Amino acid sequence: MIDIKQQVKAEERAVLVGVVQKGQDEREVHENLDELAFLAETAGAVAIKTFTQKLPQPDSKTFIGKGKLEEVAAYLKTHPADIVIFDDELSGSQITNIEKATGVKAIDRSDLILDIFARRAKTSRARAQVELAQYQYILPRLRGMWKHLERLGGGIGTRGPGETEIETDRRIVRDKISLLRKRLQEIDKQAFTQRKERGEFIRVSLVGYTNVGKSTIMNLLSKSDVFAENKLFATLDTTTRKVVFEHTPFLLSDTVGFIRKLPHHLIESFKSTLDEVREADLLLHVVDISHPKYEEQMETVNKTLQELGAVDKPVITVFNKTDAYEALNFDEWLDAGTKQEILHQLEERWQKATGNKTVFISAAEKRNMDKLRAIVLENVRGLYRQRYPYKTEYFF
Repeated sequence: MIDIKQQVKAEERAVLVGVVQKGQDEREVHENLDELAFLAETAGAVAIKTFTQKLPQPDSKTFIGKGKLEEVAAYLKTHPADIVIFDDELSGSQITNIEKATGVKAIDRSDLILDIFARRAKTSRARAQVELAQYQYILPRLRGMWKHLERLGGGIGTRGPGETEIETDRRIVRDKISLLRKRLQEIDKQAFTQRKERGEFIRVSLVGYTNVGKSTIMNLLSKSDVFAENKLFATLDTTTRKVVFEHTPFLLSDTVGFIRKLPHHLIESFKSTLDEVREADLLLHVVDISHPKYEEQMETVNKTLQELGAVDKPVITVFNKTDAYEALNFDEWLDAGTKQEILHQLEERWQKATGNKTVFISAAEKRNMDKLRAIVLENVRGLYRQRYPYKTEYFF
């Protein structure tokens, strides 16, 4: 039976590897590796070293060049580590060859993200979605993973036990994928029925890059207790709460965070979870304004929304963590007036870009939350007037 247990153990020492391919910006690759280090930390590992290499295209056998692989192996002899993590997807044969050369376990970014999702999954739905994604990930890599069991050569008498095991495992994996898809269809039917039973309420969904503070905002707006943590993918399951602002009720949902280079099979598996986004009437796009690449994170979210068919919905952009932005960008000697002017210019820029659909807050300090509530209320009431005009007399 194929083993898809969690692969990263607590306090494992990790070496990270990235390749600058033709047409790629070296700065972008380093940013991806910084994010990979955060992913490793979320999984419980500690990144001790990063290697990069410029290549026109990845090596088909070892992803990185022979010389760079020898450099990584030499480093591992003097600096013991438990795992090598590549920022791009590896084939089964590449994993086998890298492990043979380095003497340590090798995984890629997709494997690491799947590992984190497996740890975070709490409900039967989330667990089934993660397991489906894991099996979809491992299926095309089976041959490479079984290389060490195959006999060399070809022809009669060379069909070894390794090949037999491959076919057995492929059948097991395909059967498991089929079973999990059926199970998820049943769960999705139940979820669809539950959504239909919610009645004619305006639906609001929190979306955004992972670790931008969506769950904290959800807690403040709904006065609920949704798990929030300063790590990637703290929330996997969509949480929906009924919220009432000034006699106006609506449904508020928190969703899984997006990320660059999110494995495609993971997006496919979790599309049903993101039905709340597709069926939402209003999206609150939460952005970590303190992140140096927040605009690129916004682009990633918008691309994912496009994939989900939710890009044309009304959006309020919520720039969170203004306290962290000030701590990072303002010197101690800067006077309060200058700080306010800088923040005002930043806000003015984004108000123009979003058509006055922007609010700057600090969920951690509960700063400007009243303004966020007022903007949400105004938009929700406007949507009620459009969708359910006969209800407005009860709400306003």
